Amino acid sequence: MNRKYIYPLLIIIVTIGFYYFEENLGNNKYSDPDTKSNEEATSSFFYLPTSTTGAIITHKYYSLSYSEKHEQAEWVAYELKKEHLTNNDFKRPYFEKDKKVRTSSADWRNYKKSGYDRGHLCPAGDRRFEYNAFEETFLTSNVTPQDHEFNSGIWNSLEQKVRYWSKIYNGVYVVTGGVLSNDLKSIGYEAVSVPKYFYKIILDNSAKNPKIIAFLMEGKQTSVPLKEFVVSVDEIEKLTGIDFFPKLEDVIEEKLEMSSTTKGWKL
Repeated sequence: MNRKYIYPLLIIIVTIGFYYFEENLGNNKYSDPDTKSNEEATSSFFYLPTSTTGAIITHKYYSLSYSEKHEQAEWVAYELKKEHLTNNDFKRPYFEKDKKVRTSSADWRNYKKSGYDRGHLCPAGDRRFEYNAFEETFLTSNVTPQDHEFNSGIWNSLEQKVRYWSKIYNGVYVVTGGVLSNDLKSIGYEAVSVPKYFYKIILDNSAKNPKIIAFLMEGKQTSVPLKEFVVSVDEIEKLTGIDFFPKLEDVIEEKLEMSSTTKGWKL
């Protein structure tokens, strides 16, 4: 072949190969929280917690750290803005595996006849502002086994309270998950762990002086008021081994995470 045709042909081949890698391989790798290379990174990227598994996944509308051992996220983090709060009545989609989880997230069939709900961590109700956002919450990396009465009871009340805070504080940042440990029972053929306790941490950074409130509750229905489940972030960090706000200034982080006050929060 004439040399003048070889070089253009090589350039075309390399370009096609690079495009294939970006589209098919790049989308299945774990996101590096320090590079911000993923175009789908959310504006709340700065607040991502640390990962005990090294498997941080960045979706367009939330991020998570996946635990293959427990077949669920150890945390899901997202920003809930005031403008996200809508009443769009989208058709409920099917649960799907998360293709970004390299080891594959648990199949939804693990929950079938288990006696547990597929409890959303990033609630579908927080992502009704557009269908793609709503649909993304139905990835199985975003669910955890929850007792139905708990899921539809006090946990649902807490989710509604977070929406209320998002409205009056002009947006909040949320980190939530189950406390994962080695002594948990499991369900399904993939042994999905059933957390005994669940946590939710809410950061309001809209004012000059940011504030945090954190909740830790056993996964069963109760009539106890929400304020009785307020704990410090430090307490949840000791249980999980996760550093929830590593990029906050140390002085601010220490002050916020040691507090278990409800002052400033309309409970």
